[in-house]
Amino acid sequence: MKTLMEEATRFLFFTGKGGVGKTSVSCAVAVGLADSGKKVLLISTDPASNLDEVLETKLSSTPTAVANVANLHAMNINPVKAAEEYRRRMIDPYKGVLPDESIKQMEEQLSGACTVEIAGFNEFSKFIGLKEASIEYDHLILDTAPTGHTLRLLNLPSAWSDFIASNKASSSCLGPLSGLKEQQHLYQAVVDELKNPKQTTLVLVSRPEKMSLDEAARASGELGLLGLNNQRLVINGVFKTSSEDEIAKAFALTSALAMQNVPDEIKHLDKTIINFRSQGVVGIEALRNMLDDKTHAPELKVIAKLKEELSEALKNTCKWSEFMSSLENDGSGVIMTMGKGGVGKTTVAAMITVELASRGHKVLLSTTDPAAHIAKVIKTEIANLSIDKIDPKIETRKYVESVLKENREKLSREDMELLEEEMRSPCIEEIAVFKAFAQTVAKGENQFIVLDTAPTGHTLLLLDATESYHRQVAKSTDNMSDDVKELLPRIRDPKFTKLVIISLAEATPTHEAEALQVDLQRAGINPFGWVINRNFAVSGSKDPLICAKGFHELTFINETANKLSKRTVVLPWMVNISEDSINGRK
Repeated sequence: MKTLMEEATRFLFFTGKGGVGKTSVSCAVAVGLADSGKKVLLISTDPASNLDEVLETKLSSTPTAVANVANLHAMNINPVKAAEEYRRRMIDPYKGVLPDESIKQMEEQLSGACTVEIAGFNEFSKFIGLKEASIEYDHLILDTAPTGHTLRLLNLPSAWSDFIASNKASSSCLGPLSGLKEQQHLYQAVVDELKNPKQTTLVLVSRPEKMSLDEAARASGELGLLGLNNQRLVINGVFKTSSEDEIAKAFALTSALAMQNVPDEIKHLDKTIINFRSQGVVGIEALRNMLDDKTHAPELKVIAKLKEELSEALKNTCKWSEFMSSLENDGSGVIMTMGKGGVGKTTVAAMITVELASRGHKVLLSTTDPAAHIAKVIKTEIANLSIDKIDPKIETRKYVESVLKENREKLSREDMELLEEEMRSPCIEEIAVFKAFAQTVAKGENQFIVLDTAPTGHTLLLLDATESYHRQVAKSTDNMSDDVKELLPRIRDPKFTKLVIISLAEATPTHEAEALQVDLQRAGINPFGWVINRNFAVSGSKDPLICAKGFHELTFINETANKLSKRTVVLPWMVNISEDSINGRK
């Protein structure tokens, strides 16, 4: 951490998946720089930001002095609120002018993740692009950086043309950029600053886990192609132990193997290693301890405290066997697992599939997992069980080729560049596999279909109306299959479709899953229940450090079971992912 601060550029952008510790790391660096006499502004654009809690200071959307840290100001930009204000600016002028159905479609067009990210970018841009807005600060630190997709869009000249207003190609995610032409010079200044290695450092934050490191490698490559090459890697939560506890030894081995196999794409980056901490890093003292790599050995009584409070925390949860009995109650239908990356959707989908098959049901597991690690989990043939892979890359390639072919003769070169970038949006892959999902869901009339990763509530709403479907999926056809027509009604039918949200007992994954649930409820879909995955609290470990982590998890188990979910199951952290662990249900 000391080296990271000594070599800090004026702008420090922290990026990474939810739950890897971006906020803790960015706050620690901000406190360290402020303690060294630098004037620092820390900005969070996380919709579920816990910056107030970590810094022990009530923050707002304007810079606020942080208590007990001279030279440090911080602020929360709420991108969801910013997106709502942005939507009103874009849509209100058309109310009473366009038909109500068109207004409704515009509102949905501007309600997805793309809009939220662009709106957040819009709010903090002035601090980077307008020197007078941040001239008093030596360093600006951003917790949650914009993605490569957003930066590419903002870098295209056509994004500032009238392409979006005329909507010639009917693209799906370009709505967020409409009306931003007046911001062109500001955004260009921001992008130029981001590309300047003397001014900006991108800090990739990861856990010592294969999936997390792979995601960091992907982000590194994507940002590097845009010229953002001044990158550093922080690996947060490396666990080491001399304990004889089996869970502790297995967890330490997991960290060690991940550290030995850092992807080649990021292996060369300067690394900062942060050791495992059993509790969330909250408060200025804890942040300073993190900077100095100070850890306090957990008290032995934490083992007894965990045992004492665990039963109360689990009071409103159910056992895995009970959860499965409820899932199979209707005899057939569709089960969808949903959640943010890294929470274990595929593993839980496999567990559900094997359990249903073992109970005598005919089950089809359909996955869009490009790594196809289902095959590594389910190594042997199991009666009643079959696997059907939907390859997102193949589906997306076919879809993109058809859209580009349809529009190549209609659009200018600049407009085609923007359309091609739009076809690289994360939204496009989801829409491209939409038809394959619809066909698979239709098979749930007489068997169980388990879908690993379902379309989000935003996508389902976007594709709700026939006109919207044609605009987003069909493009050049007037025929909509019965499977697509029936998809949303089938998913909204709680007897036909049961949607399971997968989360972790940590702040960010819990609150991101809560936002996902709200998104689904907008689409008229109420989740069947939640699975809180990989918990040390119920692992059976007697290691004090592991038990301290488990004790910290109880807060989020309680929040999920008592506030967020009507049906909750808590699964233990498992030594490895194998067929035995899939069948070793708790």
